[in-house]
Amino acid sequence: MTTTREVQFSVEQWELESPFRITGHVFHIIDMLHVSIRDNGAEGRGEAAGVYYLNETGESLLADAESVKEALELGADREALRSLLPAGGARNGIDCALWDLEAKLSGRSIWDMTGIEPEPTQSFFTVGLDTPEKMAAKALSLESSKIKVKLDGQNPLECITAVRGARPDAEIIVDVNQGWNFAQLVELAPLFKELDISMIEQPLPRGADEELEGYESPVPLCADESCLNTAEFEQAGRRYQVINIKLDKTGGLTEALDLARLATSRGKDLMIGNMVGTSLGMAPGYVIAQLCRFVDLDGTLYLNGDREYPMTFDQGYMSRPESLLWG
Repeated sequence: MTTTREVQFSVEQWELESPFRITGHVFHIIDMLHVSIRDNGAEGRGEAAGVYYLNETGESLLADAESVKEALELGADREALRSLLPAGGARNGIDCALWDLEAKLSGRSIWDMTGIEPEPTQSFFTVGLDTPEKMAAKALSLESSKIKVKLDGQNPLECITAVRGARPDAEIIVDVNQGWNFAQLVELAPLFKELDISMIEQPLPRGADEELEGYESPVPLCADESCLNTAEFEQAGRRYQVINIKLDKTGGLTEALDLARLATSRGKDLMIGNMVGTSLGMAPGYVIAQLCRFVDLDGTLYLNGDREYPMTFDQGYMSRPESLLWG
């Protein structure tokens, strides 16, 4: 099969405005895979930051993408891609570029293609790990009335108490990034409920959260690292009440839509998250956001720059992605 496709991959380095701390990691620069697929005068684009805890790097993303370049040049579509690459960052960047290309070639919007109606969407803004005083000051400076707080095993109650004190008006969720053990969760969850915390994300390590089966948490628990894609849902569904969908984990929008439908059919709430990225990475996440109880797509705010035709925020509410950006 002969096509006019031209496929290009590159790795871009994007600087963060300031170091970003989570449990066990500090990020200064993000390496992102950029994907461009041209066909019949149209260009589809996508990007991916990869999954750091699965040891994905800019170099590995580029190698994975290059391994399927010939197949893409010969016309491989999104369904074929799922058999060519495993879920992960490289497949995400390519999958989203194929969605964008299809939209451009067909003259249809992503909303027409998915049958999803866009609504006003407010993102949680994130407070990174720091001292309780600095975290409270950061929370106070945020425009959004929805705040996500990064915690670890060091002084989590003091930190969240300080943030709540600074922002009594806000809906607050916390992300532990695998930083607690089960005893800490059992001790802290009732106290977090008293502070009106809406959700606790990934309290226990991936692969070491079996104690959650049968545990009735007073605060809903969300699986992030413990649910990468549809293949891991059955186990996660027994342990968590919320599923965090990230396109870098699912390997793109195609699988993310499948996971959203599966989790919703089983009565789970949804969250859309991100691994940090430009507006090109947030735009397909905005599609999934329409299906979610919790939206965390503030990844562009950590970067020193952004793409052309960027998505913007007003009091935490996101602008819809323009077609010149994606979809």
